[in-house]
Amino acid sequence: MNLINSIKTTVFLSLLSLTGLNLMAVKARAMALFVGSFDTDSVLSYDAETGEFIRPFITSGSGGLDGPVALTFGPDENFYVISFNNDSILQYDGQTGLFIDEFVPSGSGGLDNAQDLTFGSDGNLYVTNTATDSVLRFDGVTGNFIDEFVPSGSGGANPPFGLRFGADDNLYFTSTFTNEVLQFNTVTETTSNFATGNAEDFPGGLTFGPDGNLYVANFLADNISRYDGTTGDLIDVFADNSNGVLDGGPVQPIFGPDGNLYVSSRDDNHVVRYDGDTGDFIDIFVPSGNNGLSTAGWLAFGETPQPVPESSSSLVLLAFMGFLGGIELIKFKKKNK
Repeated sequence: MNLINSIKTTVFLSLLSLTGLNLMAVKARAMALFVGSFDTDSVLSYDAETGEFIRPFITSGSGGLDGPVALTFGPDENFYVISFNNDSILQYDGQTGLFIDEFVPSGSGGLDNAQDLTFGSDGNLYVTNTATDSVLRFDGVTGNFIDEFVPSGSGGANPPFGLRFGADDNLYFTSTFTNEVLQFNTVTETTSNFATGNAEDFPGGLTFGPDGNLYVANFLADNISRYDGTTGDLIDVFADNSNGVLDGGPVQPIFGPDGNLYVSSRDDNHVVRYDGDTGDFIDIFVPSGNNGLSTAGWLAFGETPQPVPESSSSLVLLAFMGFLGGIELIKFKKKNK
């Protein structure tokens, strides 16, 4: 009887482990905020509702990550990160954060000091290349270099920094030193001025809001400008630095699942939240240096990370234990018969 009880216990524990994994998978459908931590060569994840730390989504230096800047989820739901210091783009599992491969090898297509990346409606990957004042295009499946989508210096880009496609499928990107937002018409393949900021704004990251307007982070002005998404006219300074929470230089504005605006502040090492309708300050959503956050950079929202799978050796051991249990049960039955 002791043997049977032992086998039952083993089976019960195995089922309990599997049940636990399933429950964790259900929990993983909640949302998380992913924040690049430049100085620690990692990407950290935080609960999208509470701001509480979850875990390092990409551990320090995983896959050769060295100075993470822009990050995004691709059409394949995997996670893509620019590794600034070695001029490459790395691909990670979108659920666990485990390294997959060097999606765009170092220097491919002239990749040099890349800052932002986004996938287009064609599924390809577009990257601002600040060293050559251009936007590069890579195959969204293979990572192979396609072409210089926006030619070097087109429209006076100096340098292109943040980029996003608009609802009209045209490409919009900031030109930091000229204090502009430029529009690349994907039909005529021409670049023109879309919006002009104030002197020494130094625009960086940008995003289109739920209202269709364009929100731009200004490095030197330490604020977020809002422009009409159709005409490019300045509407207002949507979020200012009156309370000093953006002194460290805002990097990227991004709207969360709650409709509010989240902004990373580079040297402050935190993430600030503003009311998505009024621009009023709500709180410091991720406190300075939270769990090692250092030089807070680019942001992304996605599903809460799933647990990292057990190592293959652990799974083999579990299967082997079950196999031995089965053999002992057969022996016991034969003996009693």
